[in-house]
Amino acid sequence: MLKKAVFPGTYIQGVGAMRELAALIASLGAQGLILASPSVQNKVLPRCGVDWGALAIPIEVFRGECSERELGRLSAIVAEKRVDVLVGMGGGKTIDTAKIAADRAGIPIIVVPTIASSDAPCSGCAVVYSEDGVFESVCYQKMNPAVVLVDVEVIAAAPTRFLVAGMGDALSTWFEARSCERSHSVNECGGHATAAGLGIARLCYETLLSHGFAAKLASEERLVTPALERIIEANILLSGIGFESAGLAAAHAIHNGLTVLAETHSFFHGEKVAFGALTGLQLTDAPSDEVSTVYAFCEDVGLPTTLAGVGLANVDRDKLMAAAEGACAPGSSIHHEAGEITPRRVLDAMLAADALGRQRSARRRDRSRNVS
Repeated sequence: MLKKAVFPGTYIQGVGAMRELAALIASLGAQGLILASPSVQNKVLPRCGVDWGALAIPIEVFRGECSERELGRLSAIVAEKRVDVLVGMGGGKTIDTAKIAADRAGIPIIVVPTIASSDAPCSGCAVVYSEDGVFESVCYQKMNPAVVLVDVEVIAAAPTRFLVAGMGDALSTWFEARSCERSHSVNECGGHATAAGLGIARLCYETLLSHGFAAKLASEERLVTPALERIIEANILLSGIGFESAGLAAAHAIHNGLTVLAETHSFFHGEKVAFGALTGLQLTDAPSDEVSTVYAFCEDVGLPTTLAGVGLANVDRDKLMAAAEGACAPGSSIHHEAGEITPRRVLDAMLAADALGRQRSARRRDRSRNVS
């Protein structure tokens, strides 16, 4: 099997980067269209200093779910308006919808993430959900985005929970890449990982450990700092290249399984992936010092370390088995882990991850009481 790696055409990050968008659209086609989330339409676009009406670039508002219904609606608009450049602006589901619609229309896509909540922006794949938010399938595009444009001032103004969720998504990158390398599994572009892909995945993890907590503090104060810029890059660029060019394994499969439980739907993708990463460490018998490091990181930045943290406090074991079975569906990335992976093993790993998270939380409370 060949080694393969994929990258966005151009990645631009910095304060005021949004001002480059009109010129980028013009460089790629004659008629652009922006698919924007409601918060982007109401809060971001009015403050970016561009008169989109004067530029004859229409704005279409995303309706909340990357589903076949929404994809059909957007595709019809693209055809009606003869759009030849599509812009996806907002969070992960807005971006995924724009990427799939652009791929189906055979036109370039510019991705403008306004939160750093996932690694979706740079990738050439996107996830389709049901109208109820249940994972259905992964769609692979023929090309990665032509441009990924990241205005760090916009992301700094977003709620901190988004940035932290992005760190949860990014946290899984190295561990899933490592599993794929060990089991000689294919990556998301249909080949084996290059040294560059693995190196970027490892750098993503190291960046999180070095700068994650400081970036969270900066985000809470709405400050643009070097730590925040590094974490934005890790969440969006390093994780995006790393997962796609090095591969997925347990963490994202467990996320997909958790989506079958309605109680998890109010939690962000990266929050569920973070718990999936902790479960993956149990599933692969990771060294105890590594497990402690990852739990401590999650605790410091505020990522879930228990089932309660993703809405599943006191969950029935049989109900949780449905999530484990979903994670082990045929073709799931969890089968990139070494050895035979069964729903029972995944269920036990989820419960073990939860037990360790609860034990650590109890110890922290005891220490806090003793200090006071």
